[in-house]
Amino acid sequence: MLFYVVSASSAIVSFLALHLHPKKLYNMMAPSMAEMMMNGDMPDILFWVGCAGSFDQRAQKITRAFATILNKVGIKYAILGKEEACTGDPARRAGNEFLFQMMAYNNIQTLNGYGIKKIVTACPHCFNILKNEYPELGGNYEVVHHTTFLQSLIDDGKIKLKEGNVFKGKKITYHDSCYLGRSNGIYEAPRHVLQALDTELVEMKRCGSKGLCCGAGGAQYFKEEEPGNKRINIERTQEAMDTGAAVIAAACPFCNTMLTDGTKNAEKEGDIQVLDVAELVAMSIEE
Repeated sequence: MLFYVVSASSAIVSFLALHLHPKKLYNMMAPSMAEMMMNGDMPDILFWVGCAGSFDQRAQKITRAFATILNKVGIKYAILGKEEACTGDPARRAGNEFLFQMMAYNNIQTLNGYGIKKIVTACPHCFNILKNEYPELGGNYEVVHHTTFLQSLIDDGKIKLKEGNVFKGKKITYHDSCYLGRSNGIYEAPRHVLQALDTELVEMKRCGSKGLCCGAGGAQYFKEEEPGNKRINIERTQEAMDTGAAVIAAACPFCNTMLTDGTKNAEKEGDIQVLDVAELVAMSIEE
């Protein structure tokens, strides 16, 4: 087991060294904190994009979808842009506490320097560590996951959905992210958002507090799995497909990747979509 921890930690260090440079790929217009401060302005929320949302091409679509919603609703937000670094979550999970603390302190210095009070993120890994583990290092913020934020916008009438949107009446199953569900008790917000789309929400046999991991948590994403009979993401994707759903909804970029790989393994990627909750809302919101 020690072999895997060392290997995962080394892989993470290599990943961060290769990819955490200033040139992030948003491919969209989003105000930065530096620009806002220069103009003497402050956002209502800071949108924490995260490594996956910045660099992974699939996750970038989730970033754009959520930013599109914020723009349409008129939320005053900003991003850190090139000043945002990895939260250090994968490093801590893999056992590299030194790397985690180094990255966390740098982020906290940046956030506190801007006087940030409220952070919204589409990544449960970022959400969990910013909310629960940064405070002990001096980073105290109100941290909200994007599904909770979307639910509040829908409840307040700020998000108006199209009548007869493309997902109305469609069977959708929702996969609970471990860091969102079991770690933070957020089960209902994403489901309320999906129900607001007038979808037919069908649950997997293991859901809610008894949901099955996608296989990427705890830095598992960065290493090979331990010996076994079946990959976890294959097992989880099969449970989702068994519901007969046309769409598998996720609320985590890592879960999205694992479930997408599962549909490809089953040669069902043409029949079943794997979409983030924000993407579903962005496709259904009134112009």
